[in-house]
Amino acid sequence: MPSDAVLYQGAALCLTYPGDDFHARLPLLREAAPQLREFTDHAAVTPPDELAAHYVRVFDAGNEPHSLYLSRSRGGSLVRFEEVYREHGLEFAGEEQPDFLPAVLECAARTGDTDLLTEHRAGLESLRTRLTEFGTPYATVLDAVCAALPKSR
Repeated sequence: MPSDAVLYQGAALCLTYPGDDFHARLPLLREAAPQLREFTDHAAVTPPDELAAHYVRVFDAGNEPHSLYLSRSRGGSLVRFEEVYREHGLEFAGEEQPDFLPAVLECAARTGDTDLLTEHRAGLESLRTRLTEFGTPYATVLDAVCAALPKSR
């Protein structure tokens, strides 16, 4: 798996609600994706319940400026995400919508196709800025993702 793929997969894990097995994955994630070390180091020393509460404060559905959904309009643009998943033989199933950033990152990791990420680069950069201003360590995950994205074609 190329290093950008590892980064995208790691970022997907970091941006997903930190469940029971999250802390167990941190040492491997820290070694596999050094670009995420600032966040993984923070997460490793933060008690699980505190990290989970912070995640909810930052990304709760009511906190629109920090939304992890890449599409602002819900209808037709969601079809684009589903089409890309299908093109690569992936089926989107889950509780989240197909434009959920961790799902898009996982798709990029599995397929090497960063089109959805680059198409939403402006939104990712904007989210990165808002997370930085909010003062959350999650901003460093977006820093790494944005730095790894291919330059516009």
